[in-house]
Amino acid sequence: MRHWATQLSEDYLPDGWERVKSSPFTRVALNRKLQLYYKEFLPRSPAFNLTSKLRGSRATRARENADALLLVGIDAPHSVLWGKLPGGGEYLFTVAAPGEGIDHWLYQTAAIKDAESLGLRRQLLRELGTFIGRVHATGFIHGNLRPDNVLAARLQDQFRFTLLDNERNSRRIPTPGRLLLRNLIQLNMLPLAAVGRTDRMRFFRAWRRQMRELSPVEAKILAVESYQRALRRLPKETVIER
Repeated sequence: MRHWATQLSEDYLPDGWERVKSSPFTRVALNRKLQLYYKEFLPRSPAFNLTSKLRGSRATRARENADALLLVGIDAPHSVLWGKLPGGGEYLFTVAAPGEGIDHWLYQTAAIKDAESLGLRRQLLRELGTFIGRVHATGFIHGNLRPDNVLAARLQDQFRFTLLDNERNSRRIPTPGRLLLRNLIQLNMLPLAAVGRTDRMRFFRAWRRQMRELSPVEAKILAVESYQRALRRLPKETVIER
């Protein structure tokens, strides 16, 4: 497996591997047959490299933060192998998690307008709210809670969620409201044509039930602020009500 890391880091694709779109600061590949992901962490800047020496490298944090989630029963990628490359970079092999990003599910159910899709959509949003509420109630804040960083797989009539890209996660108890707000804004960054106001409130009601330490006023402020701030950043579109 280490020889694969060397080859992939040199932009050579061994048999069975394919490139996956990623940020400018990572190199990602997938082996579908083995259900393995390779992720290489590319240097950002000298200042960032200094921070990594103090806080731990990005690869180390990604692995340790995923392990911390798994320890409390929150699904995250399972690490298989990690190490350093000849040029000083680091890599991490993980088991591919099942499912598609929640953005995929929401676009799909918005496009198919029938009773089954509507029911599936409402189930997804309720169970997603419960899942993210559990994450936050346990003290975790995701580093970048974009909709495509939450995978959803439907198993035995229920959704199973997995958190990806955990290298910038943090854990604080009690969790500061500003960090909760940041995560909720990130998750709200879906076009209004895909997720309307009613849909978003389904998610928030389920999320709120997990956040027992929040007063009704605090929860309402977080819900309204995250929606309004995300709305200001989104292009103007027709709002759907579902």
